[in-house]
Amino acid sequence: MSEAVVDNIVAVLPPLLQTLEALTFVARNLNPAEFGRVMEIAGEPDAALQAVRPRLADWPEKFAQIRAALEAACDAALSGYAGLRAVESGQGDLVSVFRALRYLPRAQEALYALVAQLPPVSQFFVVPELCEDADLLARLDAPANANTGIFHEQNEPGSRGGFSLYVPEYYTPDRAWPLVMALHGGSGNGRGFLWSWLRDARSFGAILVAPTATGNTWALMGNDTDTPNLNRILDYVGSRWTVDGKRLLLSGMSDGGTFSYVSGLDGASRFTHLAPVAATFHPLMAEMADAGRLRGLPVFITHGQLDWMFPVQTARQTRQLLSAAGANVTYRELDDLSHTYPREINAEILRWLNQA
Repeated sequence: MSEAVVDNIVAVLPPLLQTLEALTFVARNLNPAEFGRVMEIAGEPDAALQAVRPRLADWPEKFAQIRAALEAACDAALSGYAGLRAVESGQGDLVSVFRALRYLPRAQEALYALVAQLPPVSQFFVVPELCEDADLLARLDAPANANTGIFHEQNEPGSRGGFSLYVPEYYTPDRAWPLVMALHGGSGNGRGFLWSWLRDARSFGAILVAPTATGNTWALMGNDTDTPNLNRILDYVGSRWTVDGKRLLLSGMSDGGTFSYVSGLDGASRFTHLAPVAATFHPLMAEMADAGRLRGLPVFITHGQLDWMFPVQTARQTRQLLSAAGANVTYRELDDLSHTYPREINAEILRWLNQA
């Protein structure tokens, strides 16, 4: 690699990664009443990124792939921050904030293409607690095994019913791997929600599936077209990779978490563990659930004390109802969490899953 290209990468990567971390911070700590304060804490890393963005111009053609990935990641990160800045200045509302944050997974997807070429990028997609784990780093530094990485099956933006999939690059078929099925929130999509879990699946070793609902959101009422689709996806993944039938996790955020109850409490569900986040739960769901299914079922509930959409009292009641019905409930209530996804809980959920 030429010295000029190396210099440009060294100049661009730090502010790019800092901007992505800032966007992640905003996404995790978003609370309508505290938006201004959260933005103040996030700072202005986008200014430094904007300043070095011109250094991605006029690279030699043989480095076009690296340049294109960095350009896409930078532009998505800057677009996301620009959207947040507009709301901060009074141009937009909460919906505009959510729209701006959709650029974060786009930037991550573009950047992930460089994990094999750029060690700082690979390090970015490792959980902090394992950043110095020699065994993990050695596995990640090795060439990727066949049939691993990120796949998208009919899951382009705007499509419904497809899924995105991540198989750790060090996957081998000689042992059974835990599977995480992660369901996006209302009006979301699996291609974006994949990035809420990818770093953890990559670090701890799990196959990750992020489907997109067949409708505008999950089938919470009426005809359930989503459960058959999840089963279809399970069949597809299980036919191509070695999946541990005793460690099949159904998780989800908001509507996705609620649907993990709707689908996962059915007596025919194939999932062994449920982990809803920021979900709602009607008492009738416990009464209608299959009694045999509930008995001993491992359920990991995560909810925020500041949740403005589904008040925390709902989660507390759910814990009581499911425990009384015989489920084996683990409950985590986060005092600083609003109605957002807390990525930091993923590691604990995976440790809990791996106790199976």
